[in-house]
Formats: sequence, C-alpha cells, structure tokens
Amino acid sequence: MKTTASTLTKFTLGILIAGSIAACNQNKTADKPVAATAAPGANKETIVYVNSDSLLNKYDYFKDMSKRLEDKGKSAQGDLAAKGQAFQREVAEYQKNAATLPADQRQATEQRLQRKQQELQGYQQNATAQFQNDQAAENAKLYDKIADFTKGYAKEKGYKLVLTYSKANPTVLYGDASLDVTSDVVKRLNEAYAKDKK
Repeated sequence: MKTTASTLTKFTLGILIAGSIAACNQNKTADKPVAATAAPGANKETIVYVNSDSLLNKYDYFKDMSKRLEDKGKSAQGDLAAKGQAFQREVAEYQKNAATLPADQRQATEQRLQRKQQELQGYQQNATAQFQNDQAAENAKLYDKIADFTKGYAKEKGYKLVLTYSKANPTVLYGDASLDVTSDVVKRLNEAYAKDKK
C-alpha cells in the first residue's frame, strides 16, 4: 500500500506541477508554479528547476502525509480482512451443517450468505473509493502547499520560470546542476511546515 500510494502521489504531483507550468506559460502572469533561487540581475538565471523526486523524499509534510495515508490504508485493509474472515467462518459453518438442515432453512441461509457476500463486496468498493478520495484530497493539499510556496519564492528570487524534473515524468531532460534549486526549496518548505505544526 505504501509503495502504491507513494508512487501514485509522486506521479500525480509531477503531472500537476507540469500542468501548472503549461498554464503559467499561457497566462504569462506573475503567478508561477514550483520553486527557484538567485536574485534578478544580468548574470542570474531566470529559469530554474526543482527535482520533485528529491523534494518529495525530503519534504516533511509529504512524509507525514504518506504516513497518514499508509495508516488509513492499513486500517481499511485490516477491517476488510476481519469482515472477510468472519464471512468465511459463517460459510464454513453452513457447509459443515448443510446436510442436516431442512431444505427451506438451507435455502434461507444460502440467500442470507449471498446478501452478506454482496454487502462485503460493496463495503470493499466503498472503502477503496474512500481511500482514493482521501488520497486525492491529500495530493491537492500537497500541490497547493508547494505551488503557493513556489509563487512567492520565484517572485522573491526573480525567476521567470520554474520547471520540475522527475524520472517518472521527465518534463526536463537535462538541466545544469547550477539551475537545480531543490535543496533550498526543501529547506524552506520544511522550515515553513515546522512553523505550521507548532
């Protein structure tokens, strides 16, 4: 569950950041997506990039978010497993005693077990949908935190464009290391998150 949630979150974040960069290129307003470093000036770069893989691995908010999602997933799986085991015990009990039951009682028990199986399947589908909704909401919060931070950061540093790099979604195929502002972005995001937690 953790690997799936983490991979999905990284992939989703990469797509969201890439989409916002494209939107900003069309909009050409002061609102830009992800982060950057260097003050405006003749010798300063105005385009930088953030390695979203590194950012997510080092951003404390993302680590806490992943833990929350993992805990929710484990809880849902445990609950579902307990319900499934209880149902299996009921079925085994019925199969053990089926030969001694009258036909009408056998039919009623089979119908009841069939309804229970359908309820269990519905419960599983609802639990999956709820987890996906929770994950989408958490990803939206994560994106908003990073995007909001980056808008101010880019303006402060004088960057005109901030790109994102990820192996899963490589919108940047090559970037000189001097343009990589990931470390500064992570440091400042973690400082902001630490203040928010207090």
